[in-house]
Amino acid sequence: MESKTSVHSIAAVKKEDLLWVYDLMVRARELDEAEIRLRRQGAFQFQLSCSGHEAIQAVAAKLLRPGKDWFYPYYRDRTFVYGLGMTPADLFRQPLGKRTDPSSGGRQMPNHFAAPELNIVSQSSPTGTQFLQAVGTAEVNKIVRSLPPNPSLPPCSEDEVVYVSAGDGATSQGDFYEAISAASLNKLPVLFVIQDNGYAISVPTEVQTPGASISRTFSDFPGLFVREIDGVDVLDCFDGLGEAIAHCRSGKGPALVHARVVRLKPHSDSDDDSSYRSNSEKEEDEKRDPLPIFEQLMVEQGFVDLEDGERIRKDAHDEFQDIYDTIKEEEMPDASTVSRFVYNPEIVIDKENAPVVGGEKITMVEAINRALATEMQRDPRVVVFGEDVADCSKDQNLPDVKGKGGVFKVTHGLQARFGSTRVYNAPIAESGIVGRAIGMAVRGLRPVVEIQFFDYIWPAMNQIRSELAMMRWRSNNTFSCPVVVRCPIGGYVRGGAIYHSQSAESMFCQCPGLRVVMPSNARDAIGLLRTAMRCGDPVMFFEHKHLYRQQYTRASDPGADYAIPLGKAATVRKGEDVTVVTYGAQVQKSLDAAEQLASEGFEVEVIDLRSLQPYDWEAISSSTRRTGRLVVVYEENRSFGFGAEIAARAAQELFSYLDAPVMRVSAKDTYVGFAQELVDACLPQVADICETLRRSVRF
Repeated sequence: MESKTSVHSIAAVKKEDLLWVYDLMVRARELDEAEIRLRRQGAFQFQLSCSGHEAIQAVAAKLLRPGKDWFYPYYRDRTFVYGLGMTPADLFRQPLGKRTDPSSGGRQMPNHFAAPELNIVSQSSPTGTQFLQAVGTAEVNKIVRSLPPNPSLPPCSEDEVVYVSAGDGATSQGDFYEAISAASLNKLPVLFVIQDNGYAISVPTEVQTPGASISRTFSDFPGLFVREIDGVDVLDCFDGLGEAIAHCRSGKGPALVHARVVRLKPHSDSDDDSSYRSNSEKEEDEKRDPLPIFEQLMVEQGFVDLEDGERIRKDAHDEFQDIYDTIKEEEMPDASTVSRFVYNPEIVIDKENAPVVGGEKITMVEAINRALATEMQRDPRVVVFGEDVADCSKDQNLPDVKGKGGVFKVTHGLQARFGSTRVYNAPIAESGIVGRAIGMAVRGLRPVVEIQFFDYIWPAMNQIRSELAMMRWRSNNTFSCPVVVRCPIGGYVRGGAIYHSQSAESMFCQCPGLRVVMPSNARDAIGLLRTAMRCGDPVMFFEHKHLYRQQYTRASDPGADYAIPLGKAATVRKGEDVTVVTYGAQVQKSLDAAEQLASEGFEVEVIDLRSLQPYDWEAISSSTRRTGRLVVVYEENRSFGFGAEIAARAAQELFSYLDAPVMRVSAKDTYVGFAQELVDACLPQVADICETLRRSVRF
């Protein structure tokens, strides 16, 4: 693309704005060069150049409002965040890994920006995850402005914009398409800025995008304003970005700005671009360097002279060297803090209060529904969304239909009671559901989302593992994600087969930052869900669908204040001969097996963990030391499942107390079939537990 500066009227932009942009572009280029020098000197461990992207970023910083608008920048957005208000000192502290790094406290790589006071949300390395989070953050404005005023709700302004940027390579991610779709469906003020420098590391745009143009791909997308601009032309950036931002602020919906820029350096200092780019190609990019192009225009207009540019460069050069000389002596993170802020440092609920006794016994379905309702009544920040969770998406039909309320009816009636602003359906896009929830949570809402079946959670895994679980730790406690992900899990349901019967809860226990919960009865479901919604951490709330309406899981409502601390097990049967540690649907099966063993003269103690992360090691240890025998019963595959962790720790820490090997009962290392014979053969049965208990007590 050739520069189009001459076709735009410079009179359309205020002189002081042009001078501000010019100063920022020159300083940003000097900042880039300073980082490159420091990397070559060994002072920095990694460097990512932003040269060639300065024009679009400087103009965006000028037109947007730090502290009022919200920002999800990507790793090449240094000029942008510099313009918003992040200081060179702050930007240097990250590549130095300093404790004083405001973005992460030395926990993240360079160019992973964060600044709560500016509304710059902590960013990560996976490409494209930020798109959906930006949509969720924009949704907060729509939700809050539709609700009655309440001081608990986060502040919002009528014309705010959420900026989210990325390179052209990230547009190949599915999250990008889900985000564009959700923003357009809901007419959200999201400004998508794609800085297309022609390469995703070594892969050219024409290999990434049909027609080599993401703007052309979305040119007829309903509800989306699309503008392709010359991203090295400051005047075109003012024109195109200004129009896009005005569109967003007007309430008309999202905008996609496709800025054609140049990458003047390799992808990063670890990349040798000469291995895939010709010299002639790079020379062509040099001709489109936005800084000399704009500098020439400013000189021609008499706004600056070349001496002004040299003065700014020298001032910036000296300033950056002085900053480095000062902050290089600042403290590094204390090694003892490595586990700090994995979870909320404040323990919100630390004891199980007495339940209300009496009343009609209710199913787990009704119990979860009541817990959601009482928390929604108590806390206006709670919103519920997911696949089919609403009673009816067409509000006009609500008086005439009984309402869906989830495929298992867990959320039935919540929309009718709390309104369509707080309870609503989402597209079948699991990554979109979790990603949007993250964007809501970092801004102050308390979303509770449903993934319809555990078997379909995997498209959301990147958002869960890389974003939801890590947000608090990677931002050094400046951002958090109090999201509850409800998810039906497990087998024993007739006709469930492979894709409605999976259990793999241990995978989520391996994600530091996530709480993982699985109740076995209605009372615990209420107490644990209430704690999950209040604890301030992301919680995977797994609901075993086989237990939803079983008679033995019923219990009376323990009351609106009943809560169970996470990490506290319940001893549901006392015994002296062997300890069973279990959870979920295996609790009742273990109790049935214990009754059979009692008839044979052996008393089995059964511990219901209730929480898997954290789990109650003290309860396990105390019981096992007393009985001398331990059997772990779990529904996951035998190999590498949750029971393997318990068995390994018991073998290491309780070996001298054991009178028999630690034993496990689990699903086989295969899949749950459709035929009942295959189901019974795969999943743990009462007979399997009995046989293992006999082997343990007779060892």
